[in-house]
Amino acid sequence: MTMSVQDYLRAYDDQLRTEAETAGAERVERLGPLWLATFGGSQGFVSYRELAGADAPTLAGWVDEVVERFAADPAVEQVEWKTRGHDVAPGLHEALVAHGFEPQEPESVMVGEAALLDVAVPLPASVSLRRIRSAADVQAMAAMQDAAFGNRVSGGMSDALLGRLAEDDGLELWVAEADGAMVGAGRLEPVAGSDFAGVWGGAVLPQWRGRGIYRALTAVRARAALASGKTLIHSDSTPMSRPILERSGLVAVSTTTPYEWHRRAPGEAADAAEPAGPPTQDG
Repeated sequence: MTMSVQDYLRAYDDQLRTEAETAGAERVERLGPLWLATFGGSQGFVSYRELAGADAPTLAGWVDEVVERFAADPAVEQVEWKTRGHDVAPGLHEALVAHGFEPQEPESVMVGEAALLDVAVPLPASVSLRRIRSAADVQAMAAMQDAAFGNRVSGGMSDALLGRLAEDDGLELWVAEADGAMVGAGRLEPVAGSDFAGVWGGAVLPQWRGRGIYRALTAVRARAALASGKTLIHSDSTPMSRPILERSGLVAVSTTTPYEWHRRAPGEAADAAEPAGPPTQDG
């Protein structure tokens, strides 16, 4: 039976929020309907399945309590509050901004059948795909992704991925190589206890884009998802990757906008600028 957009959204809400998002956290606390997780000792995360009809003053109080709890742990350096465009959350944007959270770029929540992505994609003769596991390969992959995204190269991501591989939690890392050099990569994250696997971190170096490499990496990950018994794929997609997934049959069921809070150094002044309005969401 073909699933509708609402079917996909319901499956997403029911299977991919709260427990699924906080798996692997070092600590998880509850505050009303909110789930507060701490990863790696220094990364806070906030999510929820729904907000129980809370009004603006209630949400503002929860935001205040969340900041107070995370700020009380000196090891926590930043917190992400993950919002979705289809949630009813009156005044949440204003409350988050007032407490130092900064909205990031909205992304499309894409969901669809894994089988739709499992297609043959022609690649340039010099390009091949392989799954990687070794520390050297993971470090090279993380550095390539940082370069592709225009970020400063750091070892944080590779260390986290190597820890995940050691736990054998189903994570798969795939790379595209041209003449032995990595030019693209992406990871597959099966979600335990669900029908879903996530495709994340898809990146291709600028000079190699437009040659089918992203689509081929998506296809091989979908094939791996099906082999592990997962029938649905989800991804938070940028405007660059969304059209590729849409052409393969995935649909946008909502948007997601992360809000980030960063601990300020002692004596560092807060930004005195007037907060911008809510980001436009197309969900």
